[in-house]
Amino acid sequence: MLPRCAFSVCHVFMLVLCLSAAEDFDWTKNDHGSFYYGTFPVGFSWGAGSSAYQTEGAWDKDGKGLSIWDVFSHKKGKIQQNETGDSSCEGYYKVKDDVSLMKELKLNHYRFSISWPRLMPTGIKCELVLQEKYGGWQNISIVNYFNEFANLCFERFGDRVKHWITFNNPWSVAVEGYETGEHAPGVRLRGTGAYRAAHHIIKAHAKVWHTYDTQWRAKQKGLIGISLSGDWGEPVDISSQKDIEAAERYVQFYVGWFATPIFHGDYPQVMKDFVGRKSVQQGLGTSRLPTFSPQEKSYIKGTCDFLGIGHFTTRYITQKNNPLGRSSSSYFTDRDLAELVDPRWPDPGSEWLYSVPWGFRRLLNFVKTQYGNPVIYVTENGVSEKMLCTELCDDWRIQYYKDYINEMLKAIKDGVNVKGYTAWSLLDKFEWDEGYSERFGLYYVDFRNKNKPRYPKASVQFYKRIISSNGFPNQREVENWRRKAVETCSSSNQLLAAVTELYDNASELLMFVCFADPLTSHMEMVTEIVVPTVCTLSILLTAIFLMFLLRRRN
Repeated sequence: MLPRCAFSVCHVFMLVLCLSAAEDFDWTKNDHGSFYYGTFPVGFSWGAGSSAYQTEGAWDKDGKGLSIWDVFSHKKGKIQQNETGDSSCEGYYKVKDDVSLMKELKLNHYRFSISWPRLMPTGIKCELVLQEKYGGWQNISIVNYFNEFANLCFERFGDRVKHWITFNNPWSVAVEGYETGEHAPGVRLRGTGAYRAAHHIIKAHAKVWHTYDTQWRAKQKGLIGISLSGDWGEPVDISSQKDIEAAERYVQFYVGWFATPIFHGDYPQVMKDFVGRKSVQQGLGTSRLPTFSPQEKSYIKGTCDFLGIGHFTTRYITQKNNPLGRSSSSYFTDRDLAELVDPRWPDPGSEWLYSVPWGFRRLLNFVKTQYGNPVIYVTENGVSEKMLCTELCDDWRIQYYKDYINEMLKAIKDGVNVKGYTAWSLLDKFEWDEGYSERFGLYYVDFRNKNKPRYPKASVQFYKRIISSNGFPNQREVENWRRKAVETCSSSNQLLAAVTELYDNASELLMFVCFADPLTSHMEMVTEIVVPTVCTLSILLTAIFLMFLLRRRN
């Protein structure tokens, strides 16, 4: 990794030019270690988040249809340890318990999702198979079906929900669902699948926005946005124009892919240039990146009342020329760049998640500059841990939240229009292809207990103090919050560890009894036969919305 160094005047000019010359943010400053004590604007909204499949459980209860994640997770080898979200946190049955946790934290909002097949078991108002018959987000027809689902949500819940998010992290839906196949529905269409899925997602978002705008806004007075997840990309060599351009290209292929059409009507020029040129060099007649018609550009542009931003980490970026060829084309090789990390960055959990707080401020300022300083709600930000043992004293999560929230405060001081923050996540939960091996929650969930009890981690007390103070009053007080949070969790941690040990002992006895019973293997075999491996009622995804609850702080 190349060492960080001071910018020269020439380098400053190149980077600022590349990032569209932000007037209020000084890109030359390297104050990564500084901490700013102060408070957030009056009315700033504090929250936490979750999603339907990751927390609800009850996958086949009360008439719910099958989602693509139900089908995907039931296929052997798709999820670590072959785990599923069939029961997860049992949030479907523990609504009152979880609302009590939100009240305890004194949250202003809670971001969660509505499961499409729980409202419409087959996906639409008449019987149809969206993924298996039509190919899901590869097919333009899904735009209208998604609009039907959203319209039903507005009809049923719009009198209470005032902040709707059409899609959460569409990058993941497109790339991991239709390019790499790591996520449901597990489709692998290298070089085309992600672009086509994203194209239809953007059209679906715009259609839903217009539906709300023409049919519901006057009556319900709500807002429609989209939540985009993105890492920050920082040039490895700040004296290299190629690295500077590669770093911006990284962010444009991530956030700009969706934000630029929604705010400006078309894909980022750099995406059109790179994908188009590579498509021609491959001998293709047209670009693998789809195009919008003039009418579509006009229809899509401006369909965002607020922008949700999910952010977790940062990468150093350098220029890298990738080889050409039909078989080698992919979303990743189209970018002509390499991602690097500093080995000194903390990485307590997910292999991709390094704690790099200063990248958050830079990303928020990038959004301000590129898209006219839109209203922003941070809809996901948090850190995971990978631990075999029970641990409630999550000091590293306290540090992560402290540093990242402070960088957001600095961004607001820069003039970025951030109105709210959502800690990710309220609970430990099913983490997609990682199963239950990673934990993001403020509250620990004991998944081995059928009742799925929740236990507060130390970060609960720390985050609660940030909320009640609306920021960071002074150094002495903030340090005191941390000390008290860790002290409080120590006794709870010992108690939970004791309970876990008892459960482990009981599990070992139960395991012995089960393996001794030949009926067990017969039951497993029957289950595999009865539950179809290819589902005929596969629905696509959940529509995410931001619901402002608990407006009164207790």
